[in-house]
Amino acid sequence: MVNALAQVPANFLYALGTLRKARCRSELRLDEIPAPARLAPFAVALGAEVMVPSAGKGGGDRDRTPVHGPAAMALARSAAAGATAADTDDDGEELATGRFILLHDPDGSAVWDGEFRIVTYIRAQLDAEMGNDEMLGSVAWTWLVEALETHNAPYRAAGGTATRVLSESFGTLADRPASIDIELRASWTPAGADVQAHLEAWSDMVCTFAGLPPLPDGVSALPRRRRS
Repeated sequence: MVNALAQVPANFLYALGTLRKARCRSELRLDEIPAPARLAPFAVALGAEVMVPSAGKGGGDRDRTPVHGPAAMALARSAAAGATAADTDDDGEELATGRFILLHDPDGSAVWDGEFRIVTYIRAQLDAEMGNDEMLGSVAWTWLVEALETHNAPYRAAGGTATRVLSESFGTLADRPASIDIELRASWTPAGADVQAHLEAWSDMVCTFAGLPPLPDGVSALPRRRRS
């Protein structure tokens, strides 16, 4: 990300410190990944996968946290496979993926309306009925706004695109059912260098895409079908 610590602006170092303080859910596997080099002078990127524990692991936690939608379906499959088989699976089952990128330009940016910019991406697979819902994009955007508000993460200049991706298989793969994915690409400017709440809000939103509770009142989970 940077070659010399002395060259890193104090504001960016502070922002990195607030990211390390973020408390994310246990189902979310969060790792640092290579950051884009051309978007800003300074950047850090995190990759996320939402994982559901296998049937033989973490049973107590799962009993205390009811799940729904794709998470519930994944756990049902895991339980049906039996505890012995599940014990050989260290990773559980992936429900959603995402990227969180924090950009910093000490000179500021008129486009960003600030010195920092957060760029995010989330993808999860849906069933055909939900994937064809004309309101799907609006629902995905609402989750972003509500997550930031719930975590008291002040922001401005937010924008984004929700895309439905249809995958069909042919030839030797013709037996695979068609699938529809939802992709949300969004960016916003945090009000300051403290971005802990922004990462926590985003991580909750990734879990929402995966169908894991809690969800805001009146918002439903996205039912999702695993790829074959």
